[in-house]
Formats: sequence, C-alpha cells, structure tokens
Amino acid sequence: MLGAGVMGAQIAAHLINANVPVVMFELAAKDGDPNANVRRAIENLGKLEPAPLAASALAAYIDVANYDGDLAELRECDLVIEAIAERVDLKKSLYERIVPHLAPRAVLATNTSGLSVNTLAQALPEALRERFCGVHFFNPPRYMYLVELIASRHTRADLLDQLETFLTTTLGKGVIRAKDTPNFIANRVGVFSILAAFHHTERLRLAFDVVDALTGPLIGRPKSATYRTADVVGLDTLAHVISTMKETLPEDPWHKYFEPPVWYRGLLEQGALGQKSGRGVYRKAGAQIQVLDLGARDYRRAEAEPDASVIEALKTKDAAERLRKLRESAHPQAQFLWAVSRDMLHYCAYQLADIADNARDLDLAVRWGFGWNQGPFEIW
Repeated sequence: MLGAGVMGAQIAAHLINANVPVVMFELAAKDGDPNANVRRAIENLGKLEPAPLAASALAAYIDVANYDGDLAELRECDLVIEAIAERVDLKKSLYERIVPHLAPRAVLATNTSGLSVNTLAQALPEALRERFCGVHFFNPPRYMYLVELIASRHTRADLLDQLETFLTTTLGKGVIRAKDTPNFIANRVGVFSILAAFHHTERLRLAFDVVDALTGPLIGRPKSATYRTADVVGLDTLAHVISTMKETLPEDPWHKYFEPPVWYRGLLEQGALGQKSGRGVYRKAGAQIQVLDLGARDYRRAEAEPDASVIEALKTKDAAERLRKLRESAHPQAQFLWAVSRDMLHYCAYQLADIADNARDLDLAVRWGFGWNQGPFEIW
C-alpha cells in the first residue's frame, strides 16, 4: 500500500480484515523513527467511525515501511496499490522511485478517483503498462461495496479478470469496469447530482438543511443527502473532483455547473473543510447540529422539514406520476426536486455511451458507490 492517508490506511485495514498480508509505505519522518508517519496513520485507524478494522488487534498485522529505506520490500508484493494525493506529477514521481523494485509479476494499481489511467500509464516502462490499471475504492473502503476497475489501453485482459476475482471473492466487493473518463462512473454521476443540487439550491434560494431533508431517504438516498455528504467527503476533496470535471470536460453541455458556489469557496478559504476540520456546511455546537445560514452569515440550529405537500407528492409510488406532480407544483421545494431529477436523468442518458458499457453498470455504480436505492435508469 503506497500512501498512509485516509484512503490508503483504510484500504490496508480492509486487506488485513480479509487476511491479506499488507505492508504500508509512507514518507519517512524527518526526525526519530523513520516509520513514525505510517505508525501514526495506523494508530488513527482506531479513532475512525465507522471502524475500519474488524478488531483493533488487527492493526498490529499491518507492516510499516517508508520510501527512503524500505523499497526493497516491494520485491515480495504481488499487488501494489498507490493511494497518494490526486496529482499526476506526484504519482509519476513516485512511480519512478518504485519501478526498479517491483517484482516481474507484480500488478501496480492506482486508487485515483478520477485522473486518467492512460495518462498515468505513460509514466511507466512499456513492459509494466500491461500490468497497470485503476482500482478505485470508495470511502470508507470496509463498508462501501463498489470498486471501479479501470483499464488503460495497455492493460492485459486476463489481469483484469484476476483482479476482479480477488476483489469480489477475497475482499467482498462489487466490481464495475469503468471507462477511462474523468471521475469514471459513480463520481461522475454522483458529483454531477451534487452540483445540480448546488445550482438549484441557489436558484430557488433554499436553505441547506431544507435541501438535505429533501434529498435523503425521502427520495431513496442516504441520510447524508447532499450537503452532509459534501462535508463527509471533505469540501476540499470535492472541490478537486469538481475542478477535474471543469478542466477535462470543456464540451460538456452542463459545464456551467462545474464550479463551486461563492459561499463554498469562502468556506475553503477559511479552512472549513467539513467533518474533518469540525466545520463546513454544518458544525456541531455541543450536542446541537448547526447549519450555515447564508442570509445571517452565521450558523443556526439545523431543523428544517420538507413541506407537507411535497411529502405527499413523494408518496406516489409510480415514478412518472411522482415526477409529474413535482413538475406541476408551484412550491419551490417541489420545483427543486423536479429540476435536480430532470438534470440527473438527462445527464445520464446523454453521457452513458461515453462513461459506461451499459445502463446496468451505471445504475449499479451509483447504487453501490453513493448508496442510492435505485439507479437513474431504474427510476426511468
């Protein structure tokens, strides 16, 4: 495991849960124990909720290493997963360091959430490119069912089959093979859905907690809904994914959506990055959950409820009839749900051929990666 950050450490933990021996690499500490950084990451696993490890004692089975003194240990590894920062230059630099130490049989995989696998492959020797691919776990890796498997144009087909078998039977994952397009399948659709919600929240002047009350279990989505999801993911991490879409998809018909709102950029500038920094769209004040109120420019108690007429419309079992009722309602909350549903369905239909092999794969990727009860095409 290359990288002991949030994802790297938790992927290592899930491997140990499955009785797969793993050695985790990180930058050498400047002073004292050179493996202090990776040891700290392992200690932090015990503080995370939900727990990445099936039992706290399993942490002792993750071997520790650093890039300065331990690269020779890579010679014993069959699968090397890179999970460092989402920057092409940093990943390429690391590949240059590790390549001389990889075994001839070793598979190298990147856990990138959206960078081009083909671009990263170009940094590798030609002989290694056929053993390189993307293996994109979702956060938290122990609990999220989806893993996206992404081939470059050089990746051997039999290698993908072997990896899929390992991911499904040993790690208990649901694998979807994604095309090498920006943010792959689940993030492409899921983040677009968040961006559509941002756009229509502002257009209809809705409060953030109102939107979350509308876009959670009421419509078959997780309790974290829209803005809580952004806080959990990390506003900085989400901003990076949005930036990737903006830079790499200039011809996308919805390109105007690929921009964080002004208030969002303000939070980033203040270091309010969401759950990991203790403050984002939401914050906790004692036992009270508070939400950012743009009008007051301060936080207030989060207590919004959907309008009764909207709840009644959403009780309609037939999806077409349900959407018709929302579209015909003059209530801003109903108009919001109609607009984000319309945009999401149109986006998936327009982009399907480019990002997935079929509608089923897109639906499963969104269900497994974002926790939706139904995928876009199932709803349709």
